Parts: sequence; C-alpha cells; structure tokens
Amino acid sequence: MHNDGNVVPLHKAATEQATHSPLARLPVILLQVRDKAAQQLRLALQALFDNADDTLFEMADRARNDVQQNIFFEAMRDLRLKRKSIERVFLEHFFEAFVRLTQYDSTQAGLPQAFGVDTSAAQTDDDLERNVAVEAMVSKVLNRDGFALSQLTARLSTLLGRELVDQHNPLGPAKLCEYFLQAGRNLGVEIKVKLILLKLFERYVLSDTEQLYTEANQLLVATGVLPDLKPAPARRATDRAAASVRAETAQTGTRTAQIDDSVQEVFAALQELLLHVRGSVAPTLEVSAQTQPISTRDLMRLLSHLQQYVPAPAAQDDFDLRNQLEQLLTRVSVKSGKSRVVGVADEDVINLIAMLFECILDDRNLPDSLKALIGRLQIPMLKVAVLDKSFFSRSSHPARRLLNEIATAAMGWGGCDDQERDSLYLRIEQVVQRLLNDFGDDPAIFSELLADFLAFTSDERRRSELLEQRTRDAEEGRAKTELARQRVEQALNQALLGKVLPHDVVAFVQDAWSKVLLLTCLKYGEQSAEWHADVQTMEQLIWSVQRHDEPDASLRLLALVPGLLKSLRDGLSSSAFDPFATGEFFSELETLHVQLFESPGQKHDQSAEAPVMVEVREEIVLRTADEGPIETASIRLPADDAGLLQVDQLRPGCWVEFQEDEENTLRCKLAAIIEATGKYIFVDRTGMKVLERSRTGLALEFRRGAVRMLDDTLLFDRALESVIGNLQRLNRGK
Repeated sequence: MHNDGNVVPLHKAATEQATHSPLARLPVILLQVRDKAAQQLRLALQALFDNADDTLFEMADRARNDVQQNIFFEAMRDLRLKRKSIERVFLEHFFEAFVRLTQYDSTQAGLPQAFGVDTSAAQTDDDLERNVAVEAMVSKVLNRDGFALSQLTARLSTLLGRELVDQHNPLGPAKLCEYFLQAGRNLGVEIKVKLILLKLFERYVLSDTEQLYTEANQLLVATGVLPDLKPAPARRATDRAAASVRAETAQTGTRTAQIDDSVQEVFAALQELLLHVRGSVAPTLEVSAQTQPISTRDLMRLLSHLQQYVPAPAAQDDFDLRNQLEQLLTRVSVKSGKSRVVGVADEDVINLIAMLFECILDDRNLPDSLKALIGRLQIPMLKVAVLDKSFFSRSSHPARRLLNEIATAAMGWGGCDDQERDSLYLRIEQVVQRLLNDFGDDPAIFSELLADFLAFTSDERRRSELLEQRTRDAEEGRAKTELARQRVEQALNQALLGKVLPHDVVAFVQDAWSKVLLLTCLKYGEQSAEWHADVQTMEQLIWSVQRHDEPDASLRLLALVPGLLKSLRDGLSSSAFDPFATGEFFSELETLHVQLFESPGQKHDQSAEAPVMVEVREEIVLRTADEGPIETASIRLPADDAGLLQVDQLRPGCWVEFQEDEENTLRCKLAAIIEATGKYIFVDRTGMKVLERSRTGLALEFRRGAVRMLDDTLLFDRALESVIGNLQRLNRGK
C-alpha cells in the first residue's frame, strides 16, 4: 500500500534525481523531453479531475437507487480529498521511469507491471475487468499512434546506446496507465467508479499522445537524433488514407519486420504443419495457364467484397469461404488470362482460419443457436489474421479476445431462449453486423467493440451475480432451517415417544411449541442456553400433565406451574403467536392441572370431562413449506464410482448441460454446494435457481449420460489446439 506520508515532494525529488541519481548521466536533451512531457501530462491530469466531479455527479443523478447514488457521491468526496496526491504520485512514477532507463534489463519479457496486480495471487473479477479496460486503452493508442511511439523508442535507444522496446518507453501507453493505477491505489472506490476514471484518463490524457510523441520526436530530431526517419503520418489524415498506408505496409512486407520474433516463430511453426493442405484455394483453370499470385492488398479487397454477401445465420450451412474465394479467383483469372492464386503465407492463413471455424462450429460447448451467428465472423477474423499474424500467438489480441468473450458470455445460452428478445443475443448480433458492415482493414474496430462488449457483459454479470448470491443465501438459509427442523424433531421424539398424554398437549407441542423451538434453534443454536430452556419447558409441560405416584409430586407440581405457564406464554409471545388462539389450550391445561392436584381418592367434579388420552407411537415428522423431490437415501454408491468421481470434479462456477428429454437440454451453472444438506444448487445465466440435486442423484445422472460438464476454457484456444492436433496427426500419416 502506498504511503502518502513518505512521498518526497516533486520539486525536491526532481532536484535530487538531477544531482545524485543515474538520471544525471543521461543526455540533457532527454531531460528536456521528460520535462516537456511532464508539463503536458500535468495539464491533462488537471483537466481529468476538473471533469471527474461533473461526470460522477451525472452518474449519481442517473443512479437507479440510493445505494448506487451513495457510491458515486462517496467517490466524488474521495476523489476531491486525494486529487492532489494522485497528481503528485503519478508524476513521481513518471520521473522514476526515466531514472530506470539506465537500469533497464533488456532480458525483461512482457508488459511492465502496469496493472497493479499481484501475479502470485488469483485475479479477482474486478482485477480482470480493470486489466481488460487498460489493455483496450493501450491497444487504441498503439493502433493510432504506434508509428510515432516506435520512432520515439528508436531515438531513445540511440541516446541510451542500447535497445529499448515500446513497452518500456516511459511515454508508452502501458506505462502511462501504470503510473495512473499506482497513483490511485488508495482510492476506496468500487470497480464501476474505477472504470469511469480509466475512461476519463483515456479521454483527457491518452487522447493527446499524438502531441506527446510528436513534440518528443521533434526535440530529438532538432539535436540530430535519427533525423532521417520518415515522420509519422498526421492523425488528421482520413481513415481511408490510414488504411491504405497499413495495407501497403502489409503488401510490401515491412509490417513483418515489426512483428516480434515469437510471433514469427509461432506462425512459422503453423506453416510447417499447414504444408500438406496447401493448394485448396486455387482457380480451376487448365494446367498450362501461367500462375500469378495476387497481392495481400488485392486479397483483402476480395474478402471485403465477400464480406458484404455473408448469408444470414439460417443459411450459414451453405456458405463455404474457400469455395466462394475460389470462384472469385476463377473470375479474375478468366478476365486476366492468368491463373491468379493466393500467396503461400496468405493461403496458410485462409486454411488455418477455415479449420479453426470448422472446429468452432463443431464445438459441443457452444450453443447451437449461436453457432451460425458466430460463424458469420469468419471473414472478419480472416482479414485481421491476414493483417496481423500475432492473432495466432497473442492471447490478448483484441479480435481473438472478442471471439472468446462472445463465446464465454454465450456459455449459458439455452436453446429455448427467445432470440428476438434476449439482450445478449441481440448484442452479439450487433457486434457481428458492425464488423460485417464497417471492418475494412483497420483492426482498431476490434478494440472498440471489445471494450463495448465487455462493458455490456460486465453489467449483465453484476446483475446475475447479485441474483446468484441471493439464491445462495436463500439456499443456505433453507439448509439451516432444514437442520434446525431435524433437531426439533429429534427433541420432540425424545420427549414424546412412548408416552400416554392428553391429545391437546401432544397437538400443542407438535403444532405450536415446535415452532418456538425452531425459531430458537435458528436464532441461538442448539448449544445455547435459550434452546436448553425451551426444551426444558417442553419437558416440564409433559411432566406436568402426567399422574405421578411420588409423595411430593403434588408439591412439586404446585411449585412448577406458575413458572411453566410464564415460560409457555413468553415463548409463544416471542414467536409472534396469537395469544387468543392459544387461550383455549391454557384453559384446558388449567383443568388438567386441577385434576392432577386432586388425590386419587378424591372425587372429581362431575362436570369436568376426562381428557382424551393418546399414546405417541410413531416418530413425529414436521411438515415443511417447501418439500423438494424425495430421493431415496437407500442408494449407496462405492467411493470409486465413475459418476461420483465426475461429481467431485464439479466446483462452484462450473457449467453443465442436463438432457431433459430427447429434444431439450438445460444449461446451468453450479452456484453452490450446501455442505449442511449435501445439495448441489444450479442456476441459469441470469442467476435464477433452476434445479437442485443430491450428490448421489447427480452421480446417477452422470452415469446414464443425462448430464455432462461443459468446457469453459477459451473457445479460440480450444479450437487452435484441436486444429494443431489434427494437423500433427495428418503429417504423421504422410
């Protein structure tokens, strides 16, 4: 935890760094770059906080309830108190990053610790959600200003005399996000507010990285640091021009030089596996026709043409991408008189994407009702893979993430769900249609859609988690009540079984006092003094209506009755029983006690009727308001039973599919295992309880194939692993 009390004032820190730290050995021009950038960042942060108050107030004004409103008001207060501290700590981290330039280890791999997460601990949903937001922000900056950043990194490398990568550039987007997250560690706000602040950071700080990088590059060029590098294209250029630059880069192969070694190695390994499936995308012309590969740019144009004619989900079965592309190539070939073919690398990408989608559409874990919809993404995914080979090696690639997030969100989709009304289906449909309509060759659209989709699913997940928690609480309460009911039954049977008692007393104990005992057990527990007192009251009542032969029995009864009646009335009152409803019982009890006070030789009042006596022979079973399906407890399965082993693999959060009948299945998630009763509670994707099972009952369903676990690992990763396995088997068979 950051301690503001130990923070050195910025001006003092800067002075000490300039005189005593390794920064003093850096060129003066680098200090000028730092100070110029610090000035812009300071102004940007001030603009952020100036607008944060208004933004949070608007959110509070639109809040659906008082709880949500208070969250935003508390966030406003917390932000006002800590604003100056956050600005100061942000700039301190920025200055420290320049200090570390002289200490940078080039063997460091991956992104810096920009996300403030302890990698030794499991990430929470909030951590994951925050990291995804940061990653999307970083991707937007890299897509927009990556060229200028790379030039700045190259110039810094020249100044430092060694290689520096973009991720460790103190002005890089990942680093800027890291400074902000570190500075805001002490903010006591919820994840929803943190995401709002990150959005504001993107709007007021990251939106001006073009100016940040341009001014830094200009300062370095003015002092002769790599002045011949081609300047970055202005962001004001049209999208078409920017797309043209990227397409040309892809065509000439200069983009490949920017792909890191690991990406090239992964794609090269995939190409080796794909060697035996080449030749599947070629026009049908005579063998003698001269072949001429089409450029990547022309391939993108053909794919964009096909993208406009992707059929509706209902007709997806008739759409074969490779066949459609082959027909287009044949037409082009006939017109040119040359056999136009796809280049080797591009054909490998086409074959790989086609096989990936074949696996995706055969995946049993993906709901059938959504397979056709996801299948329409084949051309957009192919185009982004042609442009960027890291699609296959980088799990955080926005396009790959989008596909995985869609599949994950759809895990609980049921075949009987109403597609026309379901918000998830409609949102996925919007994403698919947006890509088909708008994706040309600018991959930035995937980062935008990913951020929007994650915001949507985050809201959906919060609602389902709230309902799911209520379901768990209700089930825990139900289990606790069930155990208390069993304990009350045990107490009643111990006190009543085998005894001959007045019928009214037996009825009172079973119908009224059992409820007193139940509430006491639930409130205080069976080890409490209150529980023992109420059980003792019941035992005293039963003793008081029996005839005893002991000489002092009458005296004991005389001493017992006043306290007994008080305890009975207090117990009924604390349990909210209507005193008038039990008044008749107390009158009957008074008569019973009067009769017992008489000695056996005395003659009773002839007007008093003898009480109806009953012998309690059968165990008392209290009725419950909610009786679930009765499962036979007599079934015993061996510890190594295959069904039990499958049940024991289930953990809360696992998705399963129940076969309800020949045509219908039910997808649900294990929400809780109630230890007290051994019940497994399942909910649908909204968090609503749909069924419950015992461990034995669930094992029997696994044994007969009526339930199966769903694989909730990432869809793209499953498909890629399957494709690689198939290709390896194919190559071994050659």
